[in-house]
Amino acid sequence: MASFQTPIGTRSSTMLETSCGYLLQELQMIWDEVGEDQFDREKVLLDLEQECLEVYRRKVDDANVSRARLHQELAEAEAEFTHLLLSLGERSLPGRPEKMAGTLKEQLDSITPALREMRLRKAERMKQLSAIQVQIQKISAEIEGKAENVDSSRVVIENKTDLSVTKLEEYQNELQRLHSEKNERLQRVEKYIDTVHKLSATLGMDASTIITKIHPSLDDPFGRSKNISDSILEKLKGTVESLKEEKQQRLEKLHNLGKTLTNLWELMDSPYGDRRLFSHVIRLLSFSSPEISDPGSLTLYIIEQAEAEVKRLDQLKASKMKELFIKKQMELEDICNKSHMVIPSRSGMEKIINLIHSGEIDHANLLTSMDEQISRAKEEASSRKTIMEKVEKWMLTCDEERWLEEYNMN
Repeated sequence: MASFQTPIGTRSSTMLETSCGYLLQELQMIWDEVGEDQFDREKVLLDLEQECLEVYRRKVDDANVSRARLHQELAEAEAEFTHLLLSLGERSLPGRPEKMAGTLKEQLDSITPALREMRLRKAERMKQLSAIQVQIQKISAEIEGKAENVDSSRVVIENKTDLSVTKLEEYQNELQRLHSEKNERLQRVEKYIDTVHKLSATLGMDASTIITKIHPSLDDPFGRSKNISDSILEKLKGTVESLKEEKQQRLEKLHNLGKTLTNLWELMDSPYGDRRLFSHVIRLLSFSSPEISDPGSLTLYIIEQAEAEVKRLDQLKASKMKELFIKKQMELEDICNKSHMVIPSRSGMEKIINLIHSGEIDHANLLTSMDEQISRAKEEASSRKTIMEKVEKWMLTCDEERWLEEYNMN
């Protein structure tokens, strides 16, 4: 049996050969004792050789499969390592040789720690990128006014093939830009809100109601994130402009009322006590809209008070104007009577008095007109003075002559 006598070349094969030879000798001894036929002996030995070959072949096939699996694992590890290097933007990893040597298991054992390190780096880089992208999406949503729609658990890294430091820096720069824009918008929102509070205080309005109508988050007592979208900024800007316009209109109205009150006080010679009640209205005459910021300076109540006082003084003026007009009318009639001039129509005078009551005629112009008529009447009377003196003398002479005639007759 040549197959049992061929050396394998290793300690284990020598031991196997010795064991097989011993067993073969024992088998031959049994056959000799039994008297086994030579043909049967050769057949059994041939079967043993065939069985041994099949066992060796299976072991070789298993070793080939194992080798192929190691080759595949090593190739996959190399490919994954290269992919991780590229995605992380790194050329090499410290501690991992560029060219590996040794058995397949030694090569696999050599690359495994480096691969594990790269996987950890990838996981950490993805964690960093994910955290930054969550912040980017949140701030972007706040700027768009959709902060409540952001679900941080659903954030997905856009490009997993690029996990380099450069990409990380790009996201960090974008996040920083968004932070700057958010802060700038928050400053604008706070400035608008502060302006609304100041204007509302001056006008006597409820700032919280005005701000809440724009968006509830702008006056949130719980301090939640304010809406800083473009539409909110536009609404805040429009509200501020509207309040400034309302402030200007109220100030103009109070300016007109203040001037009217001043004229009426001068005309009516009102006492200081009446004037002091509206000194704040008169004080506003010297201020422009941007200069007024005191709370309650331009409330509707102040305007209504001033309007009521103007109305009261107008009614009082109408009554006094009637008396003054009648007085001037009597003065004019007296001048006309003494100078034998035509007296103005009574019906026309009564019509003027009715207009005074209704407020449809300007009192100052009316008195000026009466003064002009009195002045013209005086001028006419002065021009008639010489004639009137002669007429009076003639009339006196006539009276004396008539008296003498009556005396003589008596």
